[in-house]
Amino acid sequence: MKLFIMLGAINAFLAVALGAFGAHGLEGKVEPKYLEIWQTAVQYQMFHAIGLIIVGFLMGQFPDSSALNWSGWLMLAGIILFSGSLFVLAVTAISKLGAITPLGGVAFLIAWVLIIVAAVKNM
Repeated sequence: MKLFIMLGAINAFLAVALGAFGAHGLEGKVEPKYLEIWQTAVQYQMFHAIGLIIVGFLMGQFPDSSALNWSGWLMLAGIILFSGSLFVLAVTAISKLGAITPLGGVAFLIAWVLIIVAAVKNM
């Protein structure tokens, strides 16, 4: 499905841009532990941007797979919840935002399990 390929490419672009911003724009402005948090957010955004692209290509092979469709939407939700909460945490130091991060992690995990389900169903 072209939508997931586009969403993946947009998120890959954003991960590169946000990674550069973190390395050059935040250095010296936030504590080193928050720079590490920023980098974690960037890494997981990029991993799952690639995951979205993979889902898009797989949907081209298996267009009727609801497992793949759900996987793509959960990856996007995971990027927003996991990486998004870490980005905000890194620049605001509001520790309560850390409570949102695991929801994104669970969305990532379910998304990958759904790819396994789709593979088993379509083999």
